[in-house]
Amino acid sequence: MELIMITTAVITVIGLVVGAGLVFTGKKFYVEVDEREAAVREALPGNNCGACGFAGCDAMAAAIAKGEAPVNGCPVGGGPVAAKIGAIMGTEAGAVERKIAFVRCKGSCEVTKNQGNYIGIQDCASAVRAGLALTDCDYGCVGLGTCVQVCPEHAITVQNGVAVVNRKRCVGCGLCAKSCPKGLIELVPEQNRVIVQCSNRDKGPQVKQVCSAGCIGCMLCTRQCESGAITVENNLAHIDYAACTQCGKCVEKCPAKVITPPVEQ
Repeated sequence: MELIMITTAVITVIGLVVGAGLVFTGKKFYVEVDEREAAVREALPGNNCGACGFAGCDAMAAAIAKGEAPVNGCPVGGGPVAAKIGAIMGTEAGAVERKIAFVRCKGSCEVTKNQGNYIGIQDCASAVRAGLALTDCDYGCVGLGTCVQVCPEHAITVQNGVAVVNRKRCVGCGLCAKSCPKGLIELVPEQNRVIVQCSNRDKGPQVKQVCSAGCIGCMLCTRQCESGAITVENNLAHIDYAACTQCGKCVEKCPAKVITPPVEQ
C-alpha cells in the first residue's frame, strides 16, 4: 500500500511540474492573433491560387492585416471582397479592375496543320519538354489541356485543338497562365473588346505557311490606331490595354482577322 501511495504522489508531482511547464511555455511563446487577420481570411475566397503574389489566402490575410498588401489585392474576389476587407481594415478599397484569362492563339485545326496523332501523357509541359511539335506552328497552343486541369472554376476547354476561356466563369486567378509552357495565356481587362489572337513572331510569309490565321506584322493596325495603343514588335502586334479606346478600327482593317473581339461563351 505504501508503494502505491508513493507512486501516486510521484506521478502527481510530475503532472504538476509538466503542467506548470506547459503554462510557462505557452505564456512565454504566446503569439497574439490579430483579429483583423482572421476576419480578412474569412472574407477571402479561399482559392489559394497565388494570383495575389502570396503563397495562399492565409499569407495574403496576414500581409493585409500588417499593412503589407492592399485591401484590393485579391484578383479573384474583385470589388465585393475588396469592399469587405476595406471595411475590416477601415480603409477605402478603391476601384478593382477585373481581369480574365485570354489565349493568344487562333490556330485551330482548320487554319494550321496537325503533324500527327499524339499518344502519350496529356500534358502540354511534358510534350514541350520532349521537343514534340504537334502542329506546324511552333508558337501555337499545344492543345493537351494542362490549363484545363489547373483551372479551379472549369472555365477552360480545348476546342478544335485550341484552349478557349469561358469569360463568364473565369475569375482571373492566373493559374492557367502560369501552367502554359508557351506563355500563350495572359490576363486582360474584362471590359477590353480588342485582342490580338496570335503569338507567332516569325515574318509574314513564314507565318502563312504554318497558320492561315496568324499575324503577319503588316502594321496596318498601327496606322489605324489614333491613340497609339498598338505596336508591332518582333513581327507581332501588341495592344496597350490602358491606352486602347476600343474604337475597333484595327479589328476592321486587320487583313488576317487576328485582331478580334473576345469569343463569348
